[in-house]
Amino acid sequence: MVPSRTFLLVLWAWAWGPHGAHGQTHEDNEFLEDPILFLRPEPGQGSLDCPRECVCTQEGVVDCGGIDLREFPGDLPEYTNHLSLQNNQLEKIYPDELSRLHRLETLNLQNNRLTSRGLPEEAFKQLTNLNYLYLANNKLTWPRFPAQPWSAEPPTSYQIPGATFGQKPNLRRGRGPPPGSVYLHNNKLADAGLPDNMFNGSSNVEILIMSSNFLKRKMRGQRQMKVRGLGNNKLEKIPAGAFSELTSLRELYLQNNYLTNEGMDNETFWKLSSLEYLDLSSNNLSEIPAGLPRNIVLLHLEKNAIRSVGPDVLTQIRNLEYLLLHSNKLKAKGIHPLAFQGLKKLHTVHLYNNVLERVPGGLPRRVRTLMILHNQISGIARNDFATTYFLEELNLSYNKITSPQVHRDAFRKLRLLKSLDLSGNLLQTLPLGLPKNVQVLKLKSNYLGAVARGALAGMAQLRELYLTNNRLRSRAVPPRTWADLASLQLLNMAGNQLTEIPEGLPESLEYLYLQNNMISSVSENAFESTPNLKGIFLRFNKLAVGAVKESTFKGLAHLQVLDIEGNFELGEGSKNRRRPEEEEEEEEEEEGEEEEEDEEMR
Repeated sequence: MVPSRTFLLVLWAWAWGPHGAHGQTHEDNEFLEDPILFLRPEPGQGSLDCPRECVCTQEGVVDCGGIDLREFPGDLPEYTNHLSLQNNQLEKIYPDELSRLHRLETLNLQNNRLTSRGLPEEAFKQLTNLNYLYLANNKLTWPRFPAQPWSAEPPTSYQIPGATFGQKPNLRRGRGPPPGSVYLHNNKLADAGLPDNMFNGSSNVEILIMSSNFLKRKMRGQRQMKVRGLGNNKLEKIPAGAFSELTSLRELYLQNNYLTNEGMDNETFWKLSSLEYLDLSSNNLSEIPAGLPRNIVLLHLEKNAIRSVGPDVLTQIRNLEYLLLHSNKLKAKGIHPLAFQGLKKLHTVHLYNNVLERVPGGLPRRVRTLMILHNQISGIARNDFATTYFLEELNLSYNKITSPQVHRDAFRKLRLLKSLDLSGNLLQTLPLGLPKNVQVLKLKSNYLGAVARGALAGMAQLRELYLTNNRLRSRAVPPRTWADLASLQLLNMAGNQLTEIPEGLPESLEYLYLQNNMISSVSENAFESTPNLKGIFLRFNKLAVGAVKESTFKGLAHLQVLDIEGNFELGEGSKNRRRPEEEEEEEEEEEGEEEEEDEEMR
C-alpha cells in the first residue's frame, strides 16, 4: 500500500513541515551571559606558569572558569591582562592577590559566592589598567560601617565604597568587551550603598548594569555613559535631575520596576538627547510619559496599565521605528486620531493583548507590521486600513470578528500586504475582498463551514494557506476553490470534517496537511494534479486496511514524507489485530519456552 521508492514513512508521534515558528520578544537582553567567551583560548594553549586546570596564552589571556575553584589562584602569570574566574565557588579575594596583576584589563568574577567581606574596598585599588569588570550573580552588599551604631543606620543599608571603582582612568574601551563596562546585576545593592563619588576618577565608564538589585531611587551616572541597566529593581519614582547629565546615553533599561506617571515629570527624560532605546515595560504606568526625547528608535511600554495615547505625547519622537504597547488596557477610543501623526519612520506597532473594540483610527501611515491580536474587535470597517498603504504584516487573530462584519473593501488599499492572520475569530465563511497579493493567509480555529465562491479568486501569489481546525466538509470545498492559487506550496486543512482528499489542488503544492479529519479512503488519482508533493500528512483519519494503494503515489517523484500514523490499520486496531503467521510464530515460541522450562525441571 505504500510506494516502493525510498522515502520517509512517518509512523511515530510527530512530524514536521517545511516552516518553523518565528518571532521573538525582548527579554532583558541588555548584557552578555558570558562576556569573556570571545577571549577564551583554545585547550592545549597552556604555558609553564599557568595554574593547574586553567588555560593560558602568551598574549596574557587566562581562563580559569568553571573548574570549581574555592580559592583565588596564587600562581597566575604576572603578564595576565584578561582573567576569567566565572562559574566557580570563590567567596573571598585578598587585595595582595590582585595587586601584582598590574597589567589586568579584564576581570570576570560572575557566578561565584563573593560577599562584600570577601571583596574589600582595596581589592581593586592597584588595578589602574582595568577596563572591564564583571561582578554579576554574586552576593555583594558592600556594607557601610558608619560612625554611629547599627541601630541608627540599620544593617539593611549597603554601600559601595567610593574607591572601589574610583580612580580607574582606564576603565574604558577594551580590546573586545563593551567599552568601560561594569556589570553588577543580580546582587543585593540598595540605595544607601551607592555613594555619589562611586565613579570619581573613572570618567570613561560607558556601560553600567545594575539590574536585579534592591534600588528604589538611586540611578545617577556619568555624562559619557551609553548604556544604563536598572531593570528588575524596586524603583517607584525617578528623582528630578536623575538623568540630566546623561547626554550620551543611548540605552536605558527600567523594566520590571514600580514606576508610575506620578513618579516622573515632563523633564525626566528630555535631556537624554542621544537616547535610542528606552524600556519602561512591566511597570505601573497609566499613560505614556511626556517629554520623551525625539531620537528614540525603540520604545518598550508593554505590560503596564496604559489606557490612552494622547495627540502630542509621541509625535515629537521623529525617529521612532518600533512602538510596543501590547498587554495594556487600551481601548480604541483611548487612542487619539492624531496620536501617530508625523511619525514617518514608525514601521512596527504592537497593540495586542489590549481591550480594543475596533481597529483604532489614525494608524501610522507607514506602518509595515501591525499586531492587533487578542483584543475585542468584532468587525473591520471599509476605511480601517485606508491609509496604511505600506502594511506588509497584519495580525488580527483571536478577536471576535464575524464574517458579515468584514467589509468587502476593507483590504482594498493593502497592495503590499504579505501576511494576514485572521485565526481564532468567529468567521463562518471566508470573507470576500481578501487582499490579492497576500502570500501567507491564516484562518485557523474559526467556524468555517464553506469556502465562498470567489473568496480566493485572483490570489496568484498565495504560498501558504492555513484552514486548520474549522468545520469544512468535502462538498463545501469544490475543485474551483483552488483555481487561481498558482503559487500555493503549503495547504493545511487539518482538524476539519473532510471525508476525502480535496480535488483540483494546484500543481505547485508541496505540503498537504489533512490529519485529524474523517478521510476513509484515498482514490488512485487523488494526487494526479499535485506531482510536486513532498509531504502528505494523513494521520488520525479513518483509513481502513487496503484503503491506500501503492499506485496512488506513482507519480509523486518528490515525495519525502507520508504520515499515516493513527489510522485503523496502524493505530489502535493494529495493536489487537495480527496476521495469522504472526500468531503461529508466537505460539511456537511459547511452546518452545514451555519445553525449556520442563527440561530444567527434570
